[in-house]
Amino acid sequence: MAETQDRDPFDEGATSILRQPKAVWATAGASVVAFMGIGLVDPILPSIAKGLSATPSQVSLLFTSYFLITAVAMLVTGFVSSRIGGKKTLLAGLALVVVFAALSGTSGSVGELVGFRAGWGLGNALFVSTALAVIVGAAAGGSAAAILLYESALGLGMACGPLVGALLGNASWRYPFFGTAVLMAIGFICISFFLKEQPKPARKTSLLDPIRALGHGGLASVAASAFFYNYAFFTVLAFTPFVLNMTPYKSGAVFFGWGLLLAVFSVLVAPRLQKRFGTLKVLGASLVLLAVDLVVLGYGDHLTAVVCTIVSGAFIGLNNTVYTELALGVSDAPRPVASAGYNFVRWFAAAAAPFLAPHIEGWTDIHIPFVVAAVAAVLGAGVVRVRRSALSHEAAELQPVHATEDGVSAFAN
Repeated sequence: MAETQDRDPFDEGATSILRQPKAVWATAGASVVAFMGIGLVDPILPSIAKGLSATPSQVSLLFTSYFLITAVAMLVTGFVSSRIGGKKTLLAGLALVVVFAALSGTSGSVGELVGFRAGWGLGNALFVSTALAVIVGAAAGGSAAAILLYESALGLGMACGPLVGALLGNASWRYPFFGTAVLMAIGFICISFFLKEQPKPARKTSLLDPIRALGHGGLASVAASAFFYNYAFFTVLAFTPFVLNMTPYKSGAVFFGWGLLLAVFSVLVAPRLQKRFGTLKVLGASLVLLAVDLVVLGYGDHLTAVVCTIVSGAFIGLNNTVYTELALGVSDAPRPVASAGYNFVRWFAAAAAPFLAPHIEGWTDIHIPFVVAAVAAVLGAGVVRVRRSALSHEAAELQPVHATEDGVSAFAN
């Protein structure tokens, strides 16, 4: 028995993580590109501002419009996928991303670019939320392997996005958008061939189901904590490039290092720390350490800011994995519905941070946006602390409910 308890869950599931149906790899590969789209613009934000004669606060609306539409669309994704099926929803999302990413590259003003990014956000919402459900249903090794695979795609996309943005954006800020459109078109073709249509659920999801799911105390607590955390997360992602004020290559290298730490800590480190210290202790400590990192980033010199930006990727990677597991396992709602409700709340913070941070700087100074982000991270940890009973006991009791859902299979080729 002791030997079983000492076994590393990641090592135990390594074989199943690598040996997946082609449909899972196609979906995961497209997910990488989808997440690349989030960090893609980081290295080129100053270039976009210069090229379109825009202020940092105007350019930050690229994130705000993207995530605001993504948040609202979370209420629609389950409604759509339960009626037309998972595959068609994935393809619809990919098609929207291809169209609006390409249009983003043709923008003649910051207003056009913000509008096209909003359309991109709608496509990304349809794709990403459905992709998680497809991977959970089709992946070998159950939900643990599926979440690690999904977080791997997230981490790889977050790491590669700034790198691709820097490499293509050094010539022109327009090229990264065209590059994303091409990669997503490839993902569209792969999913068309390798993923067969999934059976539609017996009960269609209504537009209000994700809101109703948030009536569960545990899920509402996870979403509230994640809201504060995401404000801190996207202050780093959307505001820091203007503070660092580096060339696309240098900024891309910084955020590649950030994304690399995010991927490593999300996939390799988080499961081990959770096993040793427990999920809620890891989450609370990681949020507090992220807050400390943000304060140092805000008040340090340029080199310190670069180092703290990269280091923040480690804490963000830990948090992403833990929040995903909690959101999917803490309530009795079906996973896609729980995920939609959770994402509906947290993406509003992702929309707010890029908009508020430059304005807070204008009202005060360049340090205070990071102080506000640090306070948000501490508030997230406070929610975890106050609601620890609901977050731990309810998740444990509901394992059998979701074990049944993990047996659902996508008809992969």
